[in-house]
Amino acid sequence: MTLELLCTVAALGILLTGALACPAAEAVLPTGPSPDPVPVPHFPNRMYAFIWRNWHAVEPARIADVLGTSVENVTAIAESMGLPPAIPIPPDAKARGYITVLRRNWHLLPYDQLLRMLDMTPQELAYALREDDFLWAKLGNLKPRCEALKYQPPDDAALRRAAEIRRCVTGCFGGDLLKPAEPRFEFVRRLSRPQPAAGAAGPAAPGPPRPPQNSLFALRFIYSYFALYGDPLMRPELDPYPDGLLQRLAEVGVDGVWLHVVLRNLAPGGKDFPEFGADADRRLENLKALAARAKRYGIGVYLYMNEPRAMPESFFAGRPDTAGVREGDRRALCTSNAAVRKWMADALTHVFRTVPDLAGVFTITASENLTNCASHGAWRTCPRCKERTDDEIIAEASAAIEAGVHRANPDAKVIVWDWGWKGHGDAPDTIARLPKSVWLMSVSEWSLPIERGGVKANVGEYSISAVGPGPRAKRQWALAKQAGLKTVAKVQLNNTWELSAVPYLPVMDLVAEHCHNLAAAGVDGMMLSWSLGGYPSPNLEIANRFCRRPTPTVAEVLDAFAAERFGPDGAPHARRAWTAFSQAFREYPYDGAVLYNSPVQVGPANLLHPAKTGYRATMTGYPYDDLDGWRGPYPGPVFASQFDKVATGWAAGLAELQAAAENAPAARRADAQGDWRLARAAYLHFRSVANQAWFVLARGALADSKSPLSPEATRSHLAALARDELALAAELYRLTCQDSRIGFEASNQYYYLPLDLVEKVVNCQYVLDHSDR
Repeated sequence: MTLELLCTVAALGILLTGALACPAAEAVLPTGPSPDPVPVPHFPNRMYAFIWRNWHAVEPARIADVLGTSVENVTAIAESMGLPPAIPIPPDAKARGYITVLRRNWHLLPYDQLLRMLDMTPQELAYALREDDFLWAKLGNLKPRCEALKYQPPDDAALRRAAEIRRCVTGCFGGDLLKPAEPRFEFVRRLSRPQPAAGAAGPAAPGPPRPPQNSLFALRFIYSYFALYGDPLMRPELDPYPDGLLQRLAEVGVDGVWLHVVLRNLAPGGKDFPEFGADADRRLENLKALAARAKRYGIGVYLYMNEPRAMPESFFAGRPDTAGVREGDRRALCTSNAAVRKWMADALTHVFRTVPDLAGVFTITASENLTNCASHGAWRTCPRCKERTDDEIIAEASAAIEAGVHRANPDAKVIVWDWGWKGHGDAPDTIARLPKSVWLMSVSEWSLPIERGGVKANVGEYSISAVGPGPRAKRQWALAKQAGLKTVAKVQLNNTWELSAVPYLPVMDLVAEHCHNLAAAGVDGMMLSWSLGGYPSPNLEIANRFCRRPTPTVAEVLDAFAAERFGPDGAPHARRAWTAFSQAFREYPYDGAVLYNSPVQVGPANLLHPAKTGYRATMTGYPYDDLDGWRGPYPGPVFASQFDKVATGWAAGLAELQAAAENAPAARRADAQGDWRLARAAYLHFRSVANQAWFVLARGALADSKSPLSPEATRSHLAALARDELALAAELYRLTCQDSRIGFEASNQYYYLPLDLVEKVVNCQYVLDHSDR
């Protein structure tokens, strides 16, 4: 999370006012501004767009129900545009893919029809918008004004346009749309099944708890590749850590996994807060089962503590002395009140006594949700906290958590993350006040200076392209060591928001260099991912090899791993590929705005807009055509040129990786081809971002009477970009059909589905057909 997003947190509280004052109350769904939706001129009308975008996303019967018509009418419209036959929707797709369905209908349906589409109550949707990892912000903090959509028999103009779309689709894809594709979420089923032991027909049984290894890093914990972020302990059938995933994570050196929880849902509130603890016993039973299973693989379960969560104003009516700072309709549970700290400690003692196999917790105390009064920097507005320092407040809240955990289990780890402390500056006074048994965690790459495209900047977080550790982390770890604390490096080794639509990026030189540096820095553990980056990948295996004593060199690790994964004939090609990818990725125009707002996550699935939409890009949600929102400190041409550099350098690595896969032993060829497929998808994303930036720039030049380019030359450039985007989308469609991992990230679910890429082809052809207007 970036500093700019702290403003979003406050906005959430304001815009969702009253939505969840009481779970039984009627929810108030937020609207914010209500602009007109983005037009869809490449479709005959909005009904056609609705049917297209939900075909293969939900059952035709649900589309028909929302439109108030028959399945036969819906199917006829789909067929008229050249869409393939309907497919079965996996039974878990509703829960695992509801954000994907919501996002694709946000500009098409009003709330009442969205609720029917999602099969959700207003209360459920309001809760999701508020609690599911900044979902309301990802949708833009607004709801476009959409009229109710009803089925209307197509007129002659609609039929003609549908026939044009069908010809476009058939001409580009031929029979490819009729070929079976790997079902979405197939990777969940694949990763859930334990792998057979060598030479065995059935899955390997987990062994007894593993003894501690003589590892350089005493902790390596990670998030699930496909966990639901909200309240996973209430849905054990959607297991965030099935046996197959635990087994694979253990094999690449992971010894801990983490889970998002809300403390008031896990433990009773005692006499002070009797409202707390609904369904806590059920959650704890499911947590106990998960912790016991994970322990069989040598993996501990850690709970994410962002506590105590703020409550509605009404909660404080009979207890005003516990009310802290206000954000919107919510107020902090003030941790300067002893009763609040006692509840936090008692609740964690209850959790760790009930689930003795838990390995520990990690905390965020100055970001994400409003928690203690200093968590968003406004503690001076609290009557109890205003005379205190933020160091005191944060350290005291951390101490309450530590006391509760260690009262039940003295061996459990309490990891305190310094995210947001002192505006991401040094925090010596906070560190000095922490209990001596906690571990201090800091983002490794924070404050690294970089220069890309002639633009100087400093890295925040979520960077693989800039290799840590950076100066802030080094200073914080040194302060922690002086205070007698153990230290943890927060890193991303598989992917980051630099690109999260593939499970791992094959920039092995960068990964190995960072791990080697951390070994030299003497940190005690690593957090291997936030909510993205939890795939049991070759990147994690490389990281695992730096846990050995004595620490191997970067070349030793990469040479040995390349030989194992690609064989002696493929290894030299793999090494050259990894180096090319790593060098190309160092050109990435890093900035928080680029990571969160640019089209890099959706790549070729983002539509080209012949006219300016007027919409601002949203956080990993909708890039729209908002180049000024995408580029951060980089001038538009520099931003586009840097992605051109990344794509060009990446292409050189692709040729070598393809040669590595072709020369890999038969037993390893499937994995090697999978590496190439993901790398190719990444290339298509990078190249598409450059294309889209140049397109917006050229579109602006066409409207600028002072542009040095003639209108004819500019239109020719726009057409060339549209043709290239069409080709990229068509290729990415074929890759996504082969690999259900492409386009997925846990907190955003699927950024795009295969037919979204077919829509992009239709969109590009429409732009080409109207390029002279």
